[in-house]
Amino acid sequence: MADEKISGYAAFEPGLKLKPWSYTPRPLGANDVEIDILYSGICGSDLHTLKEEWGPLSCPAIVGHEIAGKVTKLGSKVSTLAIGDFVGVGAQVYACLKKDCKACSRNLDPHCPHSVPTYNAKYEDGQQSQGGYAEAVRVDANYVFKIPDGLDPVHVAPLLCAGVTTFSPMLRHGVKKGDRVGIVGIGGLGHLAIQYAAALGAEVYAFSHSSNKREQCLELGATHFIDTSKKDELESARRTLDYLFVTSNAESNQYNEYISWMDFEGKIVMLSLPKNHMTFSPFEFVLNEVAITGSLIGGGSMIRKTLDFSAQHGIKPIIEKYPIEDVNEALQHMDKGKARYRIVLTH
Repeated sequence: MADEKISGYAAFEPGLKLKPWSYTPRPLGANDVEIDILYSGICGSDLHTLKEEWGPLSCPAIVGHEIAGKVTKLGSKVSTLAIGDFVGVGAQVYACLKKDCKACSRNLDPHCPHSVPTYNAKYEDGQQSQGGYAEAVRVDANYVFKIPDGLDPVHVAPLLCAGVTTFSPMLRHGVKKGDRVGIVGIGGLGHLAIQYAAALGAEVYAFSHSSNKREQCLELGATHFIDTSKKDELESARRTLDYLFVTSNAESNQYNEYISWMDFEGKIVMLSLPKNHMTFSPFEFVLNEVAITGSLIGGGSMIRKTLDFSAQHGIKPIIEKYPIEDVNEALQHMDKGKARYRIVLTH
């Protein structure tokens, strides 16, 4: 209907100050789902987008791509969901999913040339995608995921981005029991990465310059805690790891140090983006036969696997809750690095 509106909190200019705003959603298509949002997570990507650190912000823009809520409307062709289902939406809301698509045919739908991120992007009809800091969202059913039993509703939202971002590369690279897995950066991504690696049976090394995180890391499943400010502890980790997942915004020149922690043929997997170009010695890189790769978010199949695995193993984020009306306060709290470890907005 022409008078339909969705209300939320939008940016009208770059920065972390959002204001109430209502928009007219795209018409409900045959394969679309409308969700009444109950919880939305704040992701670091939201802040980077709002501050235009990753490119232009198309205002007004409602961000948020960790969304959990209940289905309120279904398109005529949607058969996999029902009104009232508790569901989630992650960082992507559309891909072509065609068999001849080079990305979608390999379950790499985030790389689909027709992919539409959850916010600050354009659908093919030219309308902008709007995210989860709102009362509702309307998206393609292929990117609406039914939440398995056993997951606490308030803890679900961060799993849809932070969870899949950390778990997906572990699955794709084959992390298994007995592997020696390092996690750098014990924050919003890192504290989940520890849990996933431990549940896969790995020997987990948590690296942090914050010694006060030692006990918590061990409680989350880390086998070892390495205080990166202490040379003797760093020395004990040299030539040790099969995998290293970099979850913090590391300085671009830290990769020489990271390479020194790796066993021969080890893999360093980047899950965050340094501000500048990476620099490392080619001698370290080549002589130790270390591979450096990156990982984006996970596609639809990976989100389903992440949710199921999290439910089976009791994996959940450590969160702070804010009412949606206090979103600006929550954004500032996150921007100052004070969040422990994810923020969930309650609607």
